[in-house]
Amino acid sequence: MQALSHAGLPRASPGRPLGLQQSRKGQRVNHPTRCEVARPGGGAREDELSQNSAAAAAAPDIKSLEFPAPTKNSDAAATAAAAAHQDGNPIKTSGLHRTPLSGGVQNATLRCDLPSPAVAVRNLVEQAQFAHLCTVMSNMHHRRAGYPFGSLVDFAADGAGHPIFSLSPLAIQTRNLLEDPRCSVVVQMPGWTGLANARVTIFGEVYKLPTLDLQEQAQEIFHAKHATRANRAPTERYVSGNSLFFRMNRILDIYFVGGFGTVQWVDVEEYSRVQPDSIVLTNPNRTLQVLNETYSAKVRELLSRRDLPADDAAFISIDGRGADVRVRTGGEYNVERIGFDEGVETLDDAVAAMSRILSNPQQVLSKKR
Repeated sequence: MQALSHAGLPRASPGRPLGLQQSRKGQRVNHPTRCEVARPGGGAREDELSQNSAAAAAAPDIKSLEFPAPTKNSDAAATAAAAAHQDGNPIKTSGLHRTPLSGGVQNATLRCDLPSPAVAVRNLVEQAQFAHLCTVMSNMHHRRAGYPFGSLVDFAADGAGHPIFSLSPLAIQTRNLLEDPRCSVVVQMPGWTGLANARVTIFGEVYKLPTLDLQEQAQEIFHAKHATRANRAPTERYVSGNSLFFRMNRILDIYFVGGFGTVQWVDVEEYSRVQPDSIVLTNPNRTLQVLNETYSAKVRELLSRRDLPADDAAFISIDGRGADVRVRTGGEYNVERIGFDEGVETLDDAVAAMSRILSNPQQVLSKKR
């Protein structure tokens, strides 16, 4: 087991993409991308997927908690694993495209360069604090055995993007997973409203981390993520109590709704291979707080219409290529995308990008206000 660094986050082995997962037969799970992402404004992006990607090398060190799945599974889990392939090939499903979702996600600036779907999902998983875990009711709950059971849970992700959960041994979802590891995890972008919310559903199998060493490393990952919460002191540590740490050891599929006309299945291998944007890994809550304190009033004026002024504007998410702003006009909410003129990696980069936009807004706005 690799030793933890001073931050509790060990570095992956050189020359190997962080977190490439294998199936029980030793073959990589290869789910082809179902369709190309719809990119408003034409800002196509070719994300670097090389094993020696500079972005991956610069990303913070987060351990991929790999461990072999138990050799003995329930019949239901074995059936699910067999169903993942037909005639030796992954099942193919069609992707969907549609116009922007109800709730009004719009492009505020002429530049609207979105991350690739895989990177967008990694960003979402890093920024979200909670998820809906959907398990299958175990036989001990005879009244509803076999029915889906949804619960709101705390979670974090390892370096390969695999969700890690802190669960009470007495919780229904914990007992369900111990009997049948099949589940899905629904993650939503915090701060968004209604059906415009960016969200992802991750399908897979969740197991308890089998050793004390892995349990301790999972707790370090939880601490690293939740230490950035606004109401948590820097020296305060995440305490799991009697909870146990579980990990989605095998990801079978990923379904992403991006909120900008993007609805598609995401390639699992690509998801595990790419890294989140650096701006997302360096305390995104602090970044959003500074942007709101500095630019909220100016952005509200920028996004107001002459006949219908905005009442409030708040930065709710950010990535390396832009920020999303929730705008309230009366009782109506919509989300506006502000694209940066160049990529940002740090808080200072984001502040500089917003200053450039606000210094000459008429040249960057997508439409007159």
